[in-house]
Amino acid sequence: MGEQRLRRTDVHHGPAAARVLACQRAGDAHAAGPDADLEGAPWPLPGERFDAVLVTHYLWRPLWTDLLASLAIGGVLIYETFALGNESVGKPSNPAFLLRPGELLQAAQGLRVLGYEDGFHAAPERFVQRLCAVREAPTSGVAARYPL
Repeated sequence: MGEQRLRRTDVHHGPAAARVLACQRAGDAHAAGPDADLEGAPWPLPGERFDAVLVTHYLWRPLWTDLLASLAIGGVLIYETFALGNESVGKPSNPAFLLRPGELLQAAQGLRVLGYEDGFHAAPERFVQRLCAVREAPTSGVAARYPL
């Protein structure tokens, strides 16, 4: 994203993520963002709107309302994390951190879902759900064209 000169706001959880993020930000003038306790404090970016929200390998259901509210009109949500079944192949294995079947689709209600997968990935072995969705503008009568 930095190579394309897109402004990026990073939010992460935990000390290990903070160290990785600091390394990624070094030399990237387009990266910024708060150090935040995503699970024990209020959402660190209230009122902010973003053209894209990307979440990978992270699940904290109480954040969903804030994440979706931060998606601008026309903004894209890309979300991938572990699903039930993953306990049979590795970590995470705690059901509290594994999506139930169709749960990510339910969380994205009100968005236009462009793609969704729920299944097993063989290399490395993991059960995941993936979703790509858009917050559409109020309809103008003309169908939006989303390239496939």
